[in-house]
Amino acid sequence: MQSLPDQSTSPRLSVIVPARDEEDVLGACLDSLKAQSKEGFLLGTEWELLVVDDHSTDRTREIASQVEGVVVLDPEPLRPGWTGKANALWTAAKQSHGEWLLFTDADTIHQQEALERAMREAEDARAALLSYSPLQLVSGFWQHALMPLVFSELALAYPPAKVSDPASRVAAANGQFLMIRRDVYFAIGGHSAVAGSMLEDVDLAFLVKRRKYPIRFRYAPDAVSTRMYRSNRSMIEGWTKNLARLFSNPITLAAWRALDLMLLIALPLLTIAYFPFLWVRLAFAGLWLRVLWRFYSRVRRSNFPPADCAVAFFALPLFCFLLVRSWFHHSVKKQVMWKGRQYSTVKK
Repeated sequence: MQSLPDQSTSPRLSVIVPARDEEDVLGACLDSLKAQSKEGFLLGTEWELLVVDDHSTDRTREIASQVEGVVVLDPEPLRPGWTGKANALWTAAKQSHGEWLLFTDADTIHQQEALERAMREAEDARAALLSYSPLQLVSGFWQHALMPLVFSELALAYPPAKVSDPASRVAAANGQFLMIRRDVYFAIGGHSAVAGSMLEDVDLAFLVKRRKYPIRFRYAPDAVSTRMYRSNRSMIEGWTKNLARLFSNPITLAAWRALDLMLLIALPLLTIAYFPFLWVRLAFAGLWLRVLWRFYSRVRRSNFPPADCAVAFFALPLFCFLLVRSWFHHSVKKQVMWKGRQYSTVKK
């Protein structure tokens, strides 16, 4: 376990950004972080900014090196059973000095004074771990349609109120913004304890909660935003990696959403079909409205704009496909791809 640094000489916060081929987004992320500095909260005194260049093949390292005050690190050699992200974060955490550690992704944008407000929020809530679910920025029809479906299911599987309730066993965190007290991080083993996880943020939160440390988790469009995927291809690869780990039974979930799809299509057809009795048609129409209301009530939990929720119906086949695909890769093929690396899903 690493001891808490001397607060008279060490910064209060270490911000750690893992980056692997992120030249198209890293500059904006670092600009938003550098903008956090102000009188009384200066980079280099109150906080430090570490970027881990995880063997990038583009201009990621060059971009990070050109930003004044940023410390660019190389990750330790990737050991068998480790994911690249866990290895990068563990490398930086061991070289950091802050009382608090903030792990945030290269595709995030941080609002003015978000870091200082986050530390105050964590301290006021007496939380050992504070995590935000960012405002999700999407582009293209399929992202606008699919992402509300995924995030509505996440909101139901990991309700922030239950995650933040010490009496509940539900634990979650979002690696796009995960702030944790340094002493707690090293007490639970940090990212070395979740070295091979495809869902290191949620698993880290589970370890924190299992040790009875308090967690605070909330939707935070006021603090951070992110564009998770820059293409449909990366979106498919990313959800293939994550869905089977996020949901306990992805096949059952796919079956339920497939049933929604069939009912939403079949019931209007039955309503307008020829039936000798008007009450039969009215019954089908009423059932369709009930299914429609239930579906959109569910999707509204995603925190996406109404226009995105409205088109979510069209992504139901894709969502079902990705749930099954993720299950297949995790349970049958036992391997997934991410950021050009192939990982085994076999637990060791």
